[in-house]
Amino acid sequence: MSMADPVEDRELARQRLRLWVSMLKSVRSIETELRGRLRSSFDTTLPRFDVLAALHTAPRGLTMTDLSQQLMVSNGNVTGIVDRLVADGMALRQNEETDRRAFRISLTEAGRAKMTEMLEEHHGWIDEFFAGISEHDLARGIAIMMDLRHSCGRAV
Repeated sequence: MSMADPVEDRELARQRLRLWVSMLKSVRSIETELRGRLRSSFDTTLPRFDVLAALHTAPRGLTMTDLSQQLMVSNGNVTGIVDRLVADGMALRQNEETDRRAFRISLTEAGRAKMTEMLEEHHGWIDEFFAGISEHDLARGIAIMMDLRHSCGRAV
């Protein structure tokens, strides 16, 4: 059994750190651009968009707990956004039939129509951001991100 070279281990650890910092900078750059575009095009925020997107994928709605888990935030972080969506007529809050203390949140027709419009624009923006990346590199990037989520215990 051979011992790993400590110099190589340090270099590999340094490269991993460089990758992490690069990923973080890329995500922050894209998020900043998305925030600006969502604000100027739809007068909305990225967290509000994320809640609407999660609800859009669940035609029967989601419980607050499911919504929070899907977005990986606390119920408290989602409650204020949901309250505003309900007040704006974009979402409905209904008691769960099996637990009157729990709520199920779903999009209204107006919310679904607005989200469909926003998603179309959002997909175009994302396509624009990644336009310079080859199909092969996109597939490699997806595989790497899946491996990272799995290694962090969050397989999706």
